Amino acid sequence: MDTQALIKNLHPLEIRVLRTYSAKDEITAERLQKELEYKEGHANQAFSWLAGKELAVVVRREPHTFFEITELGRTFAENGTNDERIVAFLKEKGPHSLPEIASLLKIENKDVGSAFGLLSKENIVAMDVDKKAIFTGKPLSERMAVTAALLKKATSCDNNLIDHSSLTKAELDCIGSLAKKRGATDSAFRIVERETVVYKLTANAENIKKALEVAGVTGEELGSLTPKMIASGEWKNKTFRGYNIAVPPARIILGRTNPYVSFLESVKDKLVSIGFEEFDGSLVETEFWNGDALFMPQFHAARDIHDVYYVKNPTHAKKIEEPYLSNVAAVHRDGGNTGSRGWNYKFDTDFTRRLILRSQGTVLSAHQLASNPKIPGKYFGIARCFRYDKVDATHLSDFYQTEGIVLGEEVNLKTLLGFLEMFAVEIAGATDVKYVPGYFPFTEPSVEVHIKHPVLGWFELGGSGIFRPEVTKAMGVDCPVLAWGIGIDRMALMALGLNDLRELFSNDIEQVRLRKARY
Repeated sequence: MDTQALIKNLHPLEIRVLRTYSAKDEITAERLQKELEYKEGHANQAFSWLAGKELAVVVRREPHTFFEITELGRTFAENGTNDERIVAFLKEKGPHSLPEIASLLKIENKDVGSAFGLLSKENIVAMDVDKKAIFTGKPLSERMAVTAALLKKATSCDNNLIDHSSLTKAELDCIGSLAKKRGATDSAFRIVERETVVYKLTANAENIKKALEVAGVTGEELGSLTPKMIASGEWKNKTFRGYNIAVPPARIILGRTNPYVSFLESVKDKLVSIGFEEFDGSLVETEFWNGDALFMPQFHAARDIHDVYYVKNPTHAKKIEEPYLSNVAAVHRDGGNTGSRGWNYKFDTDFTRRLILRSQGTVLSAHQLASNPKIPGKYFGIARCFRYDKVDATHLSDFYQTEGIVLGEEVNLKTLLGFLEMFAVEIAGATDVKYVPGYFPFTEPSVEVHIKHPVLGWFELGGSGIFRPEVTKAMGVDCPVLAWGIGIDRMALMALGLNDLRELFSNDIEQVRLRKARY
């Protein structure tokens, strides 16, 4: 493209950059926002256009790490951390059990347990012979002092961000245990990673700059005429941008079904064709159905495999249906009528009503077991789930699972493996499949199915197993129940020939149009 043609295709955002800076200047989006009063989006767009015309190049990328205080961190800064509140409580009120402390201070049981563990390691609190927490009299630790200082610093910083480079080693060690990259709702700080991209104009940009000056193009030319300009007459003193009437019109795009939607429908058709009935449920669930009904202990590390999003308002359901609440509570306490010894703790009926976004499709199976299902019977659902996760080629924090159960006196592990093979081979289209022993609190035995992607290699497709009696009997079902939760996004990754889960939800509509599917 010659110089004159290039000038005609320049946007005012580009022109102002070219006229303001030279090839010696290092330019960033932040600099354009400050010196040219661009918005961040305009600055990035200008760089993108200039780079596409080979008028600007990236010279380096500068990563930056910040720690941003969360809503929980603000609460700690205002009212004190859980550690500080527990120590102050024990100083004033004397020995109390951990559940009593949780109830009186309105802190979750698991958070009280975590705080007590840290404090006991530092010898600030201990457990007496009556299994009650006591204050030892030892001064507060350096960790607690540094934590308080960091919270104060964050609330007084611009944008509530603390620069990683501004912290001492002691502060970095401390904040490392207080911050998360993802799922920071239950952390005092959120790790924010940003990158500054530094650009320079190319030698050719200098030639374009001179041509702009000769042509008298300033970048202040108007691209449209508004009613206000006409009414005021100010348009008379303005210069307007030229238009290229040779630009071809937009092409007509015919509609088509999104390939991923077609894939989801194909999975439903496949399961219905072999006798499955579909179930569904609410995105918002209680801790009861999402975990307690599945024999996941309320205050045990096993529940950490499902970091959940909590609902802010309302925080709790009004009630849990009976007799399921009583049955599940009994199973957790001592096994109830299942032949199990249970988890041997006091079941928290307030915690179980806590509202969350469902973190697993298995919650639908729990509801189905409680709905007097047919025996024998086969049920499935496609469930949208939400879970804290690091987003990458095979992980999303908002994802779909195909959840299913098969009830019957004759079903067994061999039956389950047959269904897993159907998902891996017939639906996902995998040629390399392996089955790996797994652990889930609600199934025994538990099996994970893995498939091999031609680019990404081996990854887990999903988990499965045979529901434990602690799950089924509490719901009134007394026969073997096969269960699985398969990542349908991951099946689509293989079936549609993609290399990244994020491509399923791409905003690049052209790629979506061109994507070929065998469904």
